[in-house]
Amino acid sequence: MNIKKVAITGGAGHITYSLLFRIANGDLFGKNQPVSLHILEIPEALDALKGVVMELNDCCFKLLQEVKISSDPMVAFEDVDWAILVGAKPRGPNMERKDLLSENGKIFVEQGKALNKVAKKSVQVFVIGNPCNTNCLIAMHNAPDLSKKQFFAMTKLDENRAKFQLAQKAGKTSKEVSNVTIWGNHSSTQVPDFFHAKINNIPVEDVIKDKAWLEKEFLQKIQKRGAEIIKARGKSSAASAASAVIDSVQSMINPTVFGDWYSLALHSKDNPYHIDPDLIFSFPCITSESGKISIVKDVKINSFLEEKIKLTEKELKEERDMVSHLLKG
Repeated sequence: MNIKKVAITGGAGHITYSLLFRIANGDLFGKNQPVSLHILEIPEALDALKGVVMELNDCCFKLLQEVKISSDPMVAFEDVDWAILVGAKPRGPNMERKDLLSENGKIFVEQGKALNKVAKKSVQVFVIGNPCNTNCLIAMHNAPDLSKKQFFAMTKLDENRAKFQLAQKAGKTSKEVSNVTIWGNHSSTQVPDFFHAKINNIPVEDVIKDKAWLEKEFLQKIQKRGAEIIKARGKSSAASAASAVIDSVQSMINPTVFGDWYSLALHSKDNPYHIDPDLIFSFPCITSESGKISIVKDVKINSFLEEKIKLTEKELKEERDMVSHLLKG
């Protein structure tokens, strides 16, 4: 079997630390898929990254064929099949996502150009570093030789958070919750959609008969969950974000169970919901038997959802305007 080459950025950071060992153990691509890890980190953190590599070596993972580390994306991204872009300045207390744009935007310009030049032309690019939707848009526009359909940003963490809250309210387990959609931006304007969600294939509204909770407390809890975690532990989500990366990629590469879907931010061109065609926007998605990722087309948008979806779209358009000088092509 061919070795799957995976580039991961932010190699010494908390999310990547939580992620690397699971990838090396086969949790991402399966227990029979050998992997090579190409880890990118800033020069100041390379010594810490060397310690992480020591730990990876000491685990003796059977699937881990090679570990490369570098501070140069032209080296780290060479010939990779997947690029998981985690590294970015984390959001701190009282910091809005827009505050990160000017600091993180240039990172994704450089990484987009490197991916365009040295990665495999079939590379799948998955952005986690925040603000992930707009960072993904920046990287995509700076990789003109790659298809826009190869760029994605993560909203699975929000979906997982929503599933847990719905399950807890209903006295069920998360695995009993399906068809949860996160619309729009991975930010406080995101729209967790409970109208189409199901618990044991029964519409959530028929199980949780508390409309006020669903429309207010539930939405706000998901929208503000990241800030709540920062307040509690003084750092942004790490282990849960890494776990959501695993869940996301598994959803992207495996056929979706019939009738279900998952949340994923992707390029909005030709979307069926009248969203601006040049955003990285989260939609309900499915993966076909052939591996094609597509947006679910027939989800009915009521007036409640429409109003909130327009707000998250507006935020993404404002973010795009703020980084317009970084967008190419």
